[in-house]
Amino acid sequence: MKQCRKFRVKGRVQGVWFRESTRQQASRLGIQGYAINLPDGSVEVLACGRPDALGRLAGWLQQGPPLAQVLSVTESVFDGGCPGEFSTG
Repeated sequence: MKQCRKFRVKGRVQGVWFRESTRQQASRLGIQGYAINLPDGSVEVLACGRPDALGRLAGWLQQGPPLAQVLSVTESVFDGGCPGEFSTG
């Protein structure tokens, strides 16, 4: 069963390949959605997929790619539509 979650990742997460690395992780896990930079310096990730895959992505977001410094990740249920693939905006 497919579920959707929205994550907000704060810390040093812009300019460190966070969105592209998230896209690669999501692709490996069969997750659809997006990763976008927000004006406040955080990254928003919408992820739709199997619950186990979402859990693995959530764990990965806690650390991110090597140059990132994640301070916090918040997660919420998302009931809206999801893109057909994973994109970075």
